[in-house]
Formats: sequence, C-alpha cells, structure tokens
Amino acid sequence: MKRKIFSFFFLFALCLPLLAACGGRARTADVHVFYYTYSDTYVSTVRAALDKKLTDAGISYQDYDSNNSQTTQTEQVQTAVTKGAKLLVVNIVTTGSDDAALGILSLARNAGIPVIFFNREVSDEVVKSYDKCMFVGTDATEAGKLQGDMIGEYLLENYEKTDLNGDGIISYVMFMGEKGNNEAIYRTRYGVENADAKLTAAGKPPLKFYDPANSDRYLADREGKWSAQAANEYMTTALAGYNSANKNMIELIICNNDNMAEGAITALQSAGYNTGAEGSITVPVFGVDAIDAAKELIRTGKMAGTVTQDGNAMAECMKKAVENALNGRSLLDNMGDYSVDEGVAKVRIHYGIYTGE
Repeated sequence: MKRKIFSFFFLFALCLPLLAACGGRARTADVHVFYYTYSDTYVSTVRAALDKKLTDAGISYQDYDSNNSQTTQTEQVQTAVTKGAKLLVVNIVTTGSDDAALGILSLARNAGIPVIFFNREVSDEVVKSYDKCMFVGTDATEAGKLQGDMIGEYLLENYEKTDLNGDGIISYVMFMGEKGNNEAIYRTRYGVENADAKLTAAGKPPLKFYDPANSDRYLADREGKWSAQAANEYMTTALAGYNSANKNMIELIICNNDNMAEGAITALQSAGYNTGAEGSITVPVFGVDAIDAAKELIRTGKMAGTVTQDGNAMAECMKKAVENALNGRSLLDNMGDYSVDEGVAKVRIHYGIYTGE
C-alpha cells in the first residue's frame, strides 16, 4: 500500500510541470494576442513567428482566434482584461469603422493596459486617443503600388504573349479581399493604376476589366476572408463565359493576397490553363504576401509574381514593443530600425517585389 501511495505522489510530482504548461499560460499570461482569424495564411506566419519570439524571450502569452467575428474578439478582450492582462496585442476584425477599436481601447484604458494593434490598420485618431497605444503594420498603399509597377513591367515585356485574343488590350479581373479594409482598397486601386501608368507611358492602352457590366471593376470576397475559395468560385464562374474558345479570355488576374491567387489558379487549372504543361496557355496571376505556396507556384511557372510582406519582421517589431510595454518603457523605444509615421505611433514594415528571380 505504501508503495502505491509513493508511486502516486511520484507520478503527480512528475506531471506538475506538464499541468502548468498546459493550463498555466491561460491563467497567468502577461500578453494576450488576438488574431482576427487563424485561417489567414499570412497572419498564421506572423503568429508562428511571434509565438517563438515571445517564448524565446521568456514572455508568457495567450493567443485567441476571433474567427472573423468582432463580437467574439471584443468578448475575448473583456475576458483577458478580467484575468489581469498586462498587455493587449490586437489584430482587429472590423476595419471599416473606428467603433470596434475604440471599444477595445476603452476597456484597456480603464484598466491602464497598453494596446498594440497590428496588421489590420486602425485610424490615426484611434491611436492618438490613448497614449499607451501603437500600430505595427505596413503602408496600405505600398503593396498596391509595388504590385501595379510589377504588373506593368511584366506586361511591357510580355505584351503579345499576354494579349491572347490579339485585340491590343489586356483584359483583367481583380479579386478584392474585403470591402472597407484599407489594404484591400489601396491594393485594388493601385494594382491597376500603377500598371496603367506604366502601360500608357509606353504608348499602350490601359487595362480593361473583363466584364463591362461590372462598374466596380473588382470581385470582393463577400465574407471578407480574402479566401482561396471565394476567388476559385468567382474564377470558375467567369471562365464559363470568358475563355479562349469564345476568344474573350481573361488575360490577367490581380489578387489582393496570395490565398486568392491560389484559388484563381486552381480554377484556371481545372479549365486547362496554368498547368505548366508544354504548350498550355498560362494567364499571368499576381498576388500579395509571398507565402510559401505562392513562391512554389512562381517557381513552377504557374504564377507570375507577388509582393513580399515580411511576417517575421512584423513579429520582431511587435516583440520589441511588447518588451517595452512590460518594462514600463514607451512603446516606441528601440524602434530605430523601422519607419515611424510623423505625429502618430504607427510603425511601418516595408514590402518588396517577389518574382522568383
């Protein structure tokens, strides 16, 4: 009997560290990180990088999946504040208005908790409204401008090959990630405008949206998920009426992110395009994020290019801000390696062009 009791307590003692690892983080975490959804591929790269950096730095944290619901996220923030969170790191769900972000700041301000918004941009007014608030992200216009420049240069080098019906004009489709989101708005705008500027400067006509009945000149993910599924469904429908057999094939595909580019390419391949097979038609597809899947599609000639968004650099910047907050320093301390907006605590991570070369 004594041996059994000893064995029980011995095993219990061995399990204590495991129990602490499994349950302790949620109860005692200092940093609470809220992601708009775990299913976004780029955001997942940021999450993986930030998790590792916080773990390596010995900082306790808890991650939350808001599953694209602002109601869920706000409730999660309320719970974290009640638990005694020392810092909130928020990838806001709703970007179309300031209400959600201001609501989170109100909860944080009442508890004296700093807030770091990231990736999905909040307005200058939101950040300025609380002296313990900052934003880490990209310049919403930069990705669109770089993508548009890349598209324009590609077309000037490959115009005749891209002009499948030989009418001298390139027809395109634009897949927009989310209405009301600044990144989506500016990528949609400048992905076309900058390409047009390159073309017209060289004496070529501007791009033409494939469907004359669509005055928006984009197809938006109705659920705001920037998803491969949405682009795949749109592309499949479009190809039924606009294809090489009808001599009105869509000749260029512009996507707000690489997930949508993947979905469009899957639809193209199902219709016999972009297969990589010798002699098959390849429609140039451009995205944003430079996720691994997109890089592989570019390497195999099924995608033309993307814009890099460095998840590791974003995570590193946030880790520095987290350390500042936990040590009672200004959130912007030690940010000399980054661009900071004048007059507002917004730190920028720069984009780059990726074509596999």
